[in-house]
Amino acid sequence: MPAFRVLIIDDEISLLKSLSAFLEDEDFDVIGATSGEEGLEILQRTKVDAAIVDMRLPGMDGNETIVRAHRLQPSLRFIIHTGSTDYHPPAALSDIGVDPGAVFHKPLPDLAVLAEAIRSVCG
Repeated sequence: MPAFRVLIIDDEISLLKSLSAFLEDEDFDVIGATSGEEGLEILQRTKVDAAIVDMRLPGMDGNETIVRAHRLQPSLRFIIHTGSTDYHPPAALSDIGVDPGAVFHKPLPDLAVLAEAIRSVCG
């Protein structure tokens, strides 16, 4: 079975690199972006199965990034990875299928939960 292609959108470079390396070791095909705008540019030219999106991004925030990404690739599945402990997906994200159970708070003590979440949302 081919690897799932995962887009990680996070402006923390060290976190982006470590998460990418971990997921590559878990046999995912990983693409990284440091802003919502960069992530959307990638989605315009590359089919992706799942996106891990930070909420606090420079420029366009994670909520708007997800809404726009969904318009580009309606089958794309989303996982939210945020440092905000009180974050809950707004109605606009719930309406496009973002599962509140796919919200993970930084720092994650075990990155394996993200790998499992990707496998789960991608089916």
